[in-house]
Amino acid sequence: MLMRTDPFRELDRLAQQLMGPGTWSKPSAMPMDAYREGDEYVVAFDLPGVSADAIDIDVERNMLTVKAERRPVVKADDVQMELSERPLGIFSRQIVLADTLDTEHIKADYDAGVLTLRIPIAERAKPRKISIGVGTGHKEISG
Repeated sequence: MLMRTDPFRELDRLAQQLMGPGTWSKPSAMPMDAYREGDEYVVAFDLPGVSADAIDIDVERNMLTVKAERRPVVKADDVQMELSERPLGIFSRQIVLADTLDTEHIKADYDAGVLTLRIPIAERAKPRKISIGVGTGHKEISG
């Protein structure tokens, strides 16, 4: 087997071994991207090797929580692991969402190991035009 040596990969692997896999009380972080696309925010999480039924998404008030578990692949009795770099265990990420987002209409898709959440911007937060009344005269306030 041909392997390329990367000293940083070795440090990451060593740190992962020392910290152990993520658990429910101390989950590992998952990488993500977040950006605005039109009238919605898109958040994409990398979860390769995680089945869709092992992903849990919750929203409470303005706190979005994504938890996932990568379980070990069932192997036959005669299989001997030579190299194991893919982390197993629990992964989690929490994001505080702005009040201007509509948490009632979040859409979630999972494809090719990427969980994509689309969060629409609330109608009250979208820019709008204010019409100006003409000829209404001035009113005096007395006190």
